[in-house]
Formats: sequence, structure tokens, C-alpha cells
Amino acid sequence: MSAAPHIPVLLDEVIDALAIVPGERHIDATFGAGGYTNAILERGAEVAAFDRDPHAIEGGQTLVAAADGRLILIEAPFSRLEAELVARDLVPVDGVTMDIGVSSMQLDQAERGFSFQSDGPLDMRMGGDGVTAAEWLNSADEAEIADVLYQYGEEPRSRRVAGAIVRARPLTRTGELANVVRKALGYKPHDKKDPATRTFQAVRIFINRELDELAEGLAAAERVLAPGGRLVVVTFHSLEDRLVKRFLRERSGSEPAGSRHRPAIGPRAEPSFETPAKAVRPSEAEIARNPRARSATLRVARRTGAAPWTSEGMA
Repeated sequence: MSAAPHIPVLLDEVIDALAIVPGERHIDATFGAGGYTNAILERGAEVAAFDRDPHAIEGGQTLVAAADGRLILIEAPFSRLEAELVARDLVPVDGVTMDIGVSSMQLDQAERGFSFQSDGPLDMRMGGDGVTAAEWLNSADEAEIADVLYQYGEEPRSRRVAGAIVRARPLTRTGELANVVRKALGYKPHDKKDPATRTFQAVRIFINRELDELAEGLAAAERVLAPGGRLVVVTFHSLEDRLVKRFLRERSGSEPAGSRHRPAIGPRAEPSFETPAKAVRPSEAEIARNPRARSATLRVARRTGAAPWTSEGMA
């Protein structure tokens, strides 16, 4: 197999956690540049890989040709994982791998509008469909923008930033948005972290429904994994990791069934995952090779033979 142009974070740890046996069927829910898929194929498994980004699907055709029938690419968000696999008679599967968030390829392409490192159109759509970041920022009211920045970017001064955005409209370029945020928050060039980072994260997550996609994708993975199947998830910020951690704790029976804030409303379902292993974080050596790995967290769990949970999480 040809090497992927970007080496994915925690690659060795992901492959070890998948414990691949030749002939198994695995799902790469976030194909990107194909790094995880390539490594899974090299260990003799079949792979169905998902990506909502048509550029990623197009770029993966060389790997498809080299895989001798063991790889199919599916242009769809991983929230549709179950329906797409059932339609192709590919259920059950032995492993599902997810690398959550924006890919290195998307960040590196200024014309996609994900990053303020290089100026480009204010787009941020992973799949190329739906409302762009510019369209939303130029039409949403100030309170809605502030709520998104606070909820998805954990921006403590979200109201100030939202007000500055509204006063600066219309915005069409990533550089314009970054400068508006910096001015609102008093950015100095020597500051360790660019304050625009939180705003860009929040808008990107909102535009692409990333947390909803993650929740739906985790539930879909639960339904397609065979008993003994492995779920491996790499996240890059606390919002994603908290969602994954809570999902695995609930599904493994490690989280209390109810509390005065969230009382149980029915009998608890049987655990659909074994108690998850401790989270894995990148080594200093990997961070030195790839600074993007600094915020990564890997969580792994193994499917039991119990039925998938209902949407309410009860039997």
C-alpha cells in the first residue's frame, strides 16, 4: 500500500487497540487522507471507509485501486454509518475507528476556510453542502452567535466577540473574522494562543453539526459492531472527549443509572460495551513530531453480546 500524505495521530496505539485479525471487516469512519485505513489494510483486513468530504473520497481512489477489492469508500457522514453498511450487506463489523474533528488536509487548504493561518473564503463546510460560515455569521442574531461561541468554543467573552462580529458584517474571509476577534479580545502578537482559535472551533462545530454527528455515529457503531468488536475513538478537544467518555461509561454500566438531576425512568439495559480501558494520550516524542497530537485523547471499548441500547438508554 502507498503511504498516506498525513500520518494520523496515535497510529500505533489505534492499530494495537483494534487487534486486527486478517480477514476481518473494519470501518474507518473518518477516512481523511487514509492513514488509518492504509494501516488496517496492511494487516489483512477489509475496510469500508466513510468521509463526507468529496475531496477525501476523490483523493482515496489510488488506495482503492491498490487494495485489490478490500477497500470501498463511502461518501457520507458517519452518522449514516449503519444505513450505508446495511444497504451494502456489510453488517456486522469487527472494528470501528473514528478520528473526530477537522482533518489536516482540510486545515491546510486555505480555500476551505477552516483555518485563519492562511486567508481564504469563510466556508468551513466539511461536505461542501449547506450554509457556509459566512452566510450564518452574516445573518444570525447577536445572541445566537454568542451562544454558539460559548457552547462550542468555550469562549468566556462570547458576548463581546459576537457584538464585534455583528458590527463588522458582512464578513467573507477567514482573515477578516480572525482580525475582528483579535481586536475584540485585545490580542498581542506574542500571546501564546491566538484568541481566534476558540471562535473558529465553535463556528466549525456548529456549521457541521459535529457533536450531533458524533453522538449519532457512536450509537450507530454500537449497532453494527459484532460481539467482541472494537470501538476506537480519537478526539481533540474536551467537548468531544466528554461526549465519548460519557457514552462509553453509560453503555458499559459504569455510570450511575440516575440521580436527582437525571432520574432513571425504566430498567437499565444490559451493558453493550465492556468497561472501557483508560484513556491514552500521545507521548512527548509523538508531540514533537506532530504538534497536532498534543490535545489528542484515545478511548477504546469492546462490544459485548448484549442488544444495542434504545435511544433512551433503557431496556
